[in-house]
Amino acid sequence: MADQTHVLFVEDDDVIREATQLALERDGFVVTAMPDGLSGLEAFRSDRPDIALLDVMVPGLDGVSLCRRIRDESMVPVIMLSARADSIDVVLGLEAGADDYVTKPFDGAVLVARIRAVLRRFGRAAGGRGEQAAPDNGGVLAFGELEIDTEGMEVRRAGQPVALTPTEMRLLLEFSAAPGTVLSRDQLLERVWDYGWGGDTRVVDVHVQRLRTKIGQDRIETVRGFGYKLKA
Repeated sequence: MADQTHVLFVEDDDVIREATQLALERDGFVVTAMPDGLSGLEAFRSDRPDIALLDVMVPGLDGVSLCRRIRDESMVPVIMLSARADSIDVVLGLEAGADDYVTKPFDGAVLVARIRAVLRRFGRAAGGRGEQAAPDNGGVLAFGELEIDTEGMEVRRAGQPVALTPTEMRLLLEFSAAPGTVLSRDQLLERVWDYGWGGDTRVVDVHVQRLRTKIGQDRIETVRGFGYKLKA
């Protein structure tokens, strides 16, 4: 997979940018590395990469704003890079539409693993149901005014199409596979984000909130102390 994957990497620190680009290229990725947000946006529009790695603090157009611009134009997966595990940095990046984040300094092998996890998630959400069984009604699940086409990977609310990112789609598929069942944050991290280790549950919380704004605030219920469930 990696030998055909084009990565856009936006990072203003020359040493980090060059070292990370070399590390990714050694793993078979094709990398376009840019030093600021404006050149990153131009590269995104001209090259149409498979995934974007965006540092939060870059000049010209910061990483969060760049993520928003990318998300306005594309559902391509985005990973934010932050020098701090600061809640504001993390939440702003995720609310802008990022699929995941990595804190600097990072290990190259960990970054590659996270990239591949996001791409696997993207592939499942865009092209198939993964391990979930198709429902008997032509692949369409209905929850009130919400309809989920698990074969066509389309969602409608009150008959109107709902645009979801691949991560949001994967999250909704996990909920819809077990309506009424409480899924813990750790379960969702493992199933949706492919985390085989403990991860930051803020990723789950922010994505649930984003999903709620699109499919209805009351459709996903918070079960305090346990997790979330989709109302059947």
